[in-house]
Amino acid sequence: QVQLVESGGGLVQAGGSLRLSCAASGSIGNMGMGWYRQAPGKQRELVARMPNSVTTNYADSVKGRFSISRDNAKNTVYLQMNSLKPEDSGVYYCNAWWWAGAYWGQGTQVTVSS
Repeated sequence: QVQLVESGGGLVQAGGSLRLSCAASGSIGNMGMGWYRQAPGKQRELVARMPNSVTTNYADSVKGRFSISRDNAKNTVYLQMNSLKPEDSGVYYCNAWWWAGAYWGQGTQVTVSS
C-alpha cells in the first residue's frame, strides 16, 4: 500500500501560478504517476501523467501551461501550473499506479479567481 499526500493548493488569481507536490510513502521509481482534477458536478479528468521517468502526457486544456515532473529520490511528483484560468479550479488528486494496483491521494483544492 502506498500513501499519497498532496500539498500546494490554494486560492490564486487568474494568470497566477501554483506548484502542487505529491509525496509518496514508498518508492515511486517503478510506478506511473499522474495528476487528475475534479470540478464540482464534473467527472474526474486527467491533467498530466508520467508513466515513467521520461515520458509526459498532458490534457489538451493544459498543454503549454502545466508541467509535471518527478523526483524519484524524494518519492515526490510535482505539477507546476502557470497562467491559471478559472476553469482550472477543482480538487487536484495525485495518482500512482503499477502492476500491483493504483493509489490516490486525498486531494488538494485549487481555486482560481477571475
